[in-house]
Amino acid sequence: MIKCGADRVMYRCIALDDQAYATGIIAAYIDKTADLSLIKATDDAFDALNLIMSGQVDLVFLDIQMPMINGIQFLKRCGNKCRVILTTAYPDYALQGFDLDVVDYLLKPFSYERFQKAVDKFRLLQIASMTSLVENEYLLLKGDAKNKYYQVKFSDIMYIKGLNNYISVYTKDQHIITYMNLKEIINLIPARLFCRVHRSYIVSFKYVKFIDGNCLFIDEEKIPISESYKAIFYTRLKDFR
Repeated sequence: MIKCGADRVMYRCIALDDQAYATGIIAAYIDKTADLSLIKATDDAFDALNLIMSGQVDLVFLDIQMPMINGIQFLKRCGNKCRVILTTAYPDYALQGFDLDVVDYLLKPFSYERFQKAVDKFRLLQIASMTSLVENEYLLLKGDAKNKYYQVKFSDIMYIKGLNNYISVYTKDQHIITYMNLKEIINLIPARLFCRVHRSYIVSFKYVKFIDGNCLFIDEEKIPISESYKAIFYTRLKDFR
């Protein structure tokens, strides 16, 4: 990340793909995006790795099917040195990529609008990493308009519902839909206050009104507790109280 004045940052990017037309498209998209700066468009994975390991890269747009070293191997070598958005024509690697904590998965051919959604997710993760969320007791959520963010107190969040690639965050006064998934947001909220109870739900211990069998109730919402999350939920609920 490069600071450009008091309130502006530039994120340093690499486009890594063995096909020149693909890196050309990404380079053009980066050029259209005010806070992204392309430092390298290349088909040389080892050159890209050297730049990453030297701390010169914030975000990599990474193809998977490449000679010498594939994208998944590349991801494992990167560790946590930078963030990665996968760009590929093959949907089969999506789950493996998310297991390695990629920001997003762009399936070729993708539009500039879809590219921007992926970059929005990256920005949100960067904001979260630069802010001590537990100390400040709030979460920043991207809204439905460009450069619109909501500051939401952890203490106001009742539950979070997954909607495929989106989530809906329910507070006492409103609900906010943002482009993120449950796996991503669970890493941004304090475990002492929240627990995942189902593949589609995260709940706040504070707002659990009562439990009936395999369901709990928050406000007017009936929320299922799945078998895979039941034991950890009851253990942590007991500790919370």
